[in-house]
Amino acid sequence: MTRYAMGLLLAATMLAPAVAQEPAPTPVKATIDTGVLVGESSDGVNVFRGVPFAKPPVGDLRWKAPQKPDKWPGERAAVAFEPPCPQPVNIDQKTSNGGGVAGVQSEDCLYLNVYAPANAKKAPVVVWLYGGASFLGAGHLGSYNGTGNAKNGVITIPINYRLGSLGTFSHPALTKEGGETGGFALMDAVAALQWAKRNAAAFGGDPNNITVAGQSAGAAVVVNLLSIPSAKGLFEKAVVESGALLRPGIPEAKAEEDGAKAATALGLPGKDATAAQLRSISAQTLVANKATQRGFSPPVDGKFITTSTVDALNAGTETDVPVLIGSNSGEPGFDAARTIASKAGDTGAGAWLYHFAYVPSFRKTEWTKGAIHSAELMFAFNSIDTSSWAASASGKADEADRAMAKKVNSCWDAFYKMDPKAKSFTCADGVIWPAYTNAGDQAMEFGATPKVVKSKTIPNGPSGR
Repeated sequence: MTRYAMGLLLAATMLAPAVAQEPAPTPVKATIDTGVLVGESSDGVNVFRGVPFAKPPVGDLRWKAPQKPDKWPGERAAVAFEPPCPQPVNIDQKTSNGGGVAGVQSEDCLYLNVYAPANAKKAPVVVWLYGGASFLGAGHLGSYNGTGNAKNGVITIPINYRLGSLGTFSHPALTKEGGETGGFALMDAVAALQWAKRNAAAFGGDPNNITVAGQSAGAAVVVNLLSIPSAKGLFEKAVVESGALLRPGIPEAKAEEDGAKAATALGLPGKDATAAQLRSISAQTLVANKATQRGFSPPVDGKFITTSTVDALNAGTETDVPVLIGSNSGEPGFDAARTIASKAGDTGAGAWLYHFAYVPSFRKTEWTKGAIHSAELMFAFNSIDTSSWAASASGKADEADRAMAKKVNSCWDAFYKMDPKAKSFTCADGVIWPAYTNAGDQAMEFGATPKVVKSKTIPNGPSGR
């Protein structure tokens, strides 16, 4: 910086009104199974960023199940986010794509972040899976900032998982290698849950009270995890936000056929392409080519995925854990959420159904048909101040918006803290939220005032109003 520029900066500093400065973060350490992390602590919250939960899925590890990360010597700095997984981004590298991501990505992307209460002891843990249509998104985005949860005594672990065809590709050459095929994004989620089981206590968390939660595509991952054998026992509760997708299983042969067609589109010899040829394609080519950009449906391979969740729910063989599920008023999907709540909560653990209908003051001119897809995130996390929804708004959040964020966040946190055997819990300044039953038909309506209503009075989406 030139002396002239330094002089201007000094003058501006002297003329600016005095502002109370927040105390600088202080270093904080955690010892996990792979080594010592050095994060930062501020205002009662410990944050560790860019923590590897698997080896980089590059080279020969592309399209393979995630491997446990190597141990490292010394202390690893955990104060900066790592790049998100490869995905299409805007050319200007500044404005965000539809998943909230801009700029650099990397195929070496299997990292997570930890937001924990300082001095936590047996705190509940939530492992968070972002949305983005399965080919966009990242765990570091501001809507998923876990500070609000941490201040309520909950540890939040947002993760990255492989996207597009890097997360869901099947091909005969890959099947011949003998491993699981096609469901690599789901395998990443399982690996992150295993990491949380092993390491929750290092951050003051309870390894026996882990919730797996997600929104949109991340919620669809959660739905799949309810029927994946290797995921059983890794989580005690599940949250499905705007992702109640019950699809039939895809046969492995069909997935391989789709992969062979994609290989042809990439300039390779279709079904005869070798694994080495497939792995020679750059990640950026895979995310740019329309044939591979959005990825595919993970198949029922008989190893990792043995049945679809819809079949498991119909047979009553899904993992029986409490489920919190719902959708927003400005999108379709409430009927599907009620269907899963009915099936998941019919015996054993309960299911909690919600409908988010609150439109904040700073979005009322845009969201004229109700709370749009993803609108609930900054309320469920109480992350208005870090969410891009609020940062890009012409107006600012008012007292009513912030009060609503605290209420909604209190309900999510109450669910995370809840005894898995419970059939109701209290949140939102005293509202008793009962588990959904077909007979009772109860759902929480997050409107101007959170209240329990009959779910049959709620339309499936804005077209029903």
